[in-house]
Amino acid sequence: MRIRIAHSPDSDDAFMFYPLTAGVIDTEGLEIEHVLADIETLNQRALEGTYEVSAVSFHAYPYIADKYLVLPSGGSVGDGYGPLVVAKEELKSLKGERVAVPGKLTTAYLVLKLYEPDFEPVVMPFDKVLDAVLSGEVKAGLVIHEGQLSYKDKGLTKVVDLGEWWKESFGLPLPLGGNVVRKDLGREIIKKIERLMRKSVEYSLSHPEEAIKYAREYARDIKEDTEKTKKFVSMYVNERTIDYGEDGRRAVRLLLSLGYQRGIIEVPPPEVIFSDEV
Repeated sequence: MRIRIAHSPDSDDAFMFYPLTAGVIDTEGLEIEHVLADIETLNQRALEGTYEVSAVSFHAYPYIADKYLVLPSGGSVGDGYGPLVVAKEELKSLKGERVAVPGKLTTAYLVLKLYEPDFEPVVMPFDKVLDAVLSGEVKAGLVIHEGQLSYKDKGLTKVVDLGEWWKESFGLPLPLGGNVVRKDLGREIIKKIERLMRKSVEYSLSHPEEAIKYAREYARDIKEDTEKTKKFVSMYVNERTIDYGEDGRRAVRLLLSLGYQRGIIEVPPPEVIFSDEV
């Protein structure tokens, strides 16, 4: 049976999926095909139920909960850190400012709206955000992926770390993205994919040099700096990627609940979210 796994072409996703991509773990009879696309594209395709397994933003999950469940493994969770808002100079407030954002279904956008509801979003690909800030096209930019480490190299200044703000506000880690599995695959295949996802993450964490070598090819503007690549990967592939933990799962529910209460998410979050809760 062919299973398409869609994920972002960035170093943390490459790291966690390396064992499945390279065929170093037994896929239990499944034929795995990898599809690479930026996270906002994946969010949009998940609305249509395109792929059997896909990385998505948690912001998008309520809109696809009729088709998908969240796998217990493979999450990107920031514990006291997360997406950043950066600018060319210090900003005391984002109120009314033009802010570049990497998509309105990204979790980064959801958390920024929780932090400051009144700003003007300018949607663009995530890898264009820093340049838009530098050129003055926008006053500030919402930065995800490796840009969280490379913005200083471009002379930009941090306005707020949304993961830090979330932790200070709610005392919880910030769940940004997860891997979802399509419900129509049936319980047996879903359980098999749960096992494979966990094995893949565990293998990479126990063979870090091997997995980092593979992941560096996806590290974009930090790919020449192995230590920065390692740092970024360790931020988003760790014990919480094996399993969210009780507080991680609580954080997912709080994030979606707040988004709905404040009118950012238009549909109520589902009661059942994770595939091992069924």
